[in-house]
Amino acid sequence: MAHTPNTTPELAPFTFAYKVVHGAPIYLDVYPPSLPPDSRVANAANRNGNHDPAIVPALLYFHGGGLTVGNRKSWFPQWLQKRVTAAGYVFMSADYRLMPPATGHDIIDDIKDIFRFISGELNSKLSAAAADGTLARFGVDPNAIAVAGSSAGGQATYWSAMHVSPKPKAIVLLYAMGGDYLTPQYLTKKTVPFFRGREILDPADYSEYMYPFADSLEVISDSPLAYNPSSSPMPGFPANPRMLLSRLYLQLGVLVDYLTGEHGLSDILRKALASDKTDLAHSTGSDYYDAINDRLKQLIPERHHLLFPQFATISDWPPAYLVHGTLDTAVLVHESRYMHRRLEDVGVNVTLSVQEGKEHSFDYEPDAETVHGKELFDSVDEFLKEHLEKARTD
Repeated sequence: MAHTPNTTPELAPFTFAYKVVHGAPIYLDVYPPSLPPDSRVANAANRNGNHDPAIVPALLYFHGGGLTVGNRKSWFPQWLQKRVTAAGYVFMSADYRLMPPATGHDIIDDIKDIFRFISGELNSKLSAAAADGTLARFGVDPNAIAVAGSSAGGQATYWSAMHVSPKPKAIVLLYAMGGDYLTPQYLTKKTVPFFRGREILDPADYSEYMYPFADSLEVISDSPLAYNPSSSPMPGFPANPRMLLSRLYLQLGVLVDYLTGEHGLSDILRKALASDKTDLAHSTGSDYYDAINDRLKQLIPERHHLLFPQFATISDWPPAYLVHGTLDTAVLVHESRYMHRRLEDVGVNVTLSVQEGKEHSFDYEPDAETVHGKELFDSVDEFLKEHLEKARTD
């Protein structure tokens, strides 16, 4: 659900299709470690005449965009990629199918297929790509993978912890969607600006993306960001209508319908929610919200329960690092606070870093490295190093 200008990666990655759907490939970008030639990783890669690749841990990243827009280069977290590759690890960024017409079920299938590709095919493809000897050979240790995601990518990260086996060794969730879908933010209809004070959208302008869909609405996994030029009557306004879909679905209170593919479900949940969860800023413990969620869960067809992290069995989840701004108007800080309490209650190693006064996508602000680099960004980096190094020695 990110809504800030694009930040593109500085390095050229290896790009591979990890699956094909309806004849269209879905891609994964792989960024090699960037340590100097005398480093441990580079030496391992070049010994014996460059025949032994260095098998190293990796971080898999999922982009934001409300599950409706973007690609593996959208809202690219340079601060995270630079730290990961400088540590001698591989950084990977993946596309996944977008809503609509895809649903959360399709995206979970994509996530599972990414991990199958990493464990089964990736290293042989990397060896072939570096066969000319111009690059140090490296491979990914499939038993030492962490996952991170921003906003909608955080939802994909939750799904990785829920549905991938073996589980990631650590997860990083940056203002993640999915911590609690059963709130007014997702279920109520809004008639006044609610996200950054921006205008209320006219659904008629987005009829192509409203249920029931036209037959021409194709399955896609790559929808690049685009903005109107300065010469336009609305300079800087999103030129790709998909960039506004998640905001529209929140405005209409129907995002859960598009997530599940069960249209009309949001209306049922909206009526049942009534006045519950109207104050998400207070310190009520997770038991209070669990009770409401358990009641609403009964109204959701069982086949969709696997889409909701709040319904998941979490006692076996990997260590987690959650980050959220207190003034986030897209994904409320309640979602991370709620999941933090749930994980903490069952003994999962979990950290929550709440950034006072920060909005959605604050880590893409021009001064983000100066403001957050030494504390937040380096803390995330140390968290990943701790658990990836542990994984490679187990």
